[in-house]
Amino acid sequence: MLIKGLQKLTLLDYPGKCACTVFTFGCNMRCPFCHNSSLVIKREGDDYALSEEAFFKFLNSRKGILDGVAVTGGEPLLQPDIEAFLSKIKELGFLVKLDTNGTSPKKLKNLIDKNLVDYVAMDIKNSPKKYPVTVGVKDFDTAPVLESIKILLKGDIDYEFRTTVCKELFDTEDFKEISAIIKGAKNYFLQAYKDSGDILNGAFTTPSKEEMYIYAKAFSNTVENLQIRGVG
Repeated sequence: MLIKGLQKLTLLDYPGKCACTVFTFGCNMRCPFCHNSSLVIKREGDDYALSEEAFFKFLNSRKGILDGVAVTGGEPLLQPDIEAFLSKIKELGFLVKLDTNGTSPKKLKNLIDKNLVDYVAMDIKNSPKKYPVTVGVKDFDTAPVLESIKILLKGDIDYEFRTTVCKELFDTEDFKEISAIIKGAKNYFLQAYKDSGDILNGAFTTPSKEEMYIYAKAFSNTVENLQIRGVG
């Protein structure tokens, strides 16, 4: 596993749980508004921050203190040994939350079927027609993403879908399309874009509170639980 960072305690990353967050390196998308560009592109002088041995030494010391581990990235499912890594976490008695962009539906289903994941947070980057520009990949194929959505909608695992919103890449029609695709979803979160200082490419604008609530109206009859994050 290529581990780029570790947040030793979070009450936010895993809903309802006291957890740590481990950040994996590498991603198959190049979202220009990505707020963790250091997890996407290896720069000269960079090194991986943590060995697996050091991570599991830390995790062993948190038995009875932490409920779970949030595994994020980058894109964790790009890691060839992700299954073994999650197995070790589960063997220690921790819950696992997985963040994913949905481009590896077979891996996702395999981990769910093997009970190696307890909660999935999947990014929905935009409406299908705008995926290439939103993820920074020309001719991007949305078929795997749509398949991952179906896996979560039809399965029994706890999950959330989420979309990070910047003014330059979205309009109300995009959210109408997303709403139709995830109809019946348990949880959907609209997240207002924030400039973290580690943006991958370009300058983007945070939507106003009023704009976010206008976008949210598209989901009033399609999802069970809708929340808006990142606005006052």
